[in-house]
Amino acid sequence: MGDRKQLYKRKMIKHLYFSRSLSCADLSVLMNKSLAHTTKYLNELIKEEVVVETGYAPSSGGRRAMMYSLRVDMMYIVSVAMDQLFTRIGIIDMHSRNVIAVENFNLELRNNSKALSLLAEYIETVIDKSGIRKDKIAGVGIGMPGFIDVQKGVNYSYQDIHPGDTEFSIRDYLIERLNLPVYMDNDSSIIALAELRSLGAKAPGDIMVVNIGWGIGLGLIINGRLFRGNNGFAGELSHIPLFNNNKICSCGKFGCLETEASLLVVAEKAYKGVSSGQVTIMKNIDPTNPEAASREIIQAAKKGDRFAIELISESGYHIGRALAILIHIVNPQKIILSGRGAMAGKIWLAPIQQAINEHCIPRLAANTEIEMSSLGYDAELEGAAALVMENFDSNLKALPNLRASILS
Repeated sequence: MGDRKQLYKRKMIKHLYFSRSLSCADLSVLMNKSLAHTTKYLNELIKEEVVVETGYAPSSGGRRAMMYSLRVDMMYIVSVAMDQLFTRIGIIDMHSRNVIAVENFNLELRNNSKALSLLAEYIETVIDKSGIRKDKIAGVGIGMPGFIDVQKGVNYSYQDIHPGDTEFSIRDYLIERLNLPVYMDNDSSIIALAELRSLGAKAPGDIMVVNIGWGIGLGLIINGRLFRGNNGFAGELSHIPLFNNNKICSCGKFGCLETEASLLVVAEKAYKGVSSGQVTIMKNIDPTNPEAASREIIQAAKKGDRFAIELISESGYHIGRALAILIHIVNPQKIILSGRGAMAGKIWLAPIQQAINEHCIPRLAANTEIEMSSLGYDAELEGAAALVMENFDSNLKALPNLRASILS
């Protein structure tokens, strides 16, 4: 009975986290349990100061229902957003708000045997700086590039992190090092999870979420659920072979989408253009600092700089060609452009739509909406936090540090 009660409470906490505010009747439906049982455990969570009343729902003609939310400081989540070159770490409360400023770290993953120990050190530093006790942290969620086995916690793309052990579990190492529950997934899947949760009940069944960054990732939502494929590696849009350009990709193959469309390529072209005297407001494109370079390009494009807009448009057209292929296969209702590159906003839309118009059968693409993410660059951080709460009720032994009242 104790485990069942514990599981029931965790499910309630999970639903309240994602919905923000629910009535007892709402919880009863979501939990598929009787109103009496739901009321009993809801009252216990209120008594334990986990849940609070937030006022009455708007009138719909009858008696207004009391609404409930999680206490904002009931517990916290450490959210980690990684790409090939940089790592951002934040801590959020139960209302998905940052409790401290997000910390940014230079952390190159490839050919870096110290990357994992540094990651653990950075996470500990952020926790210490926050002043939050570990017994109030629900877990650490990590979005990370590469071929990730979410069950084992293994990243097959970055074996340099632990040379000599192809099955080394990054997750298990961090669990032991941090003494906290840790969940990790591919960065593009994490972003898709954030977009899905953000749309809530309005989410269509089939969505493609494009992660524009140092590569071009893809998160697939099929029938309202995150689609991972047979081995969990679905969504490697970056490595669709589109070009006969003799350019080697980070995956070791030639002519992948990434070799013509990634932000690294955009930054490289910007540097060459500025160096050769191209007319532009961009002045200091540093090829050794791709983050600063990409920000300068995006800011210049937003100000109407022709050269910057041309660079982004060229990349967007190539991405659109790849999406045209996927539209023929998946026929999605919506395509969301997200990730680091989404900071450029609607500049992406016209070239991507142009490529789809040119390369896609009109009937297949006619009802596919293309839009910019409402979450933008924060999508991966929000997705990493969502990953922790998605698993909040999956393992009764996964949260040894939370105070006993929540688990009793």
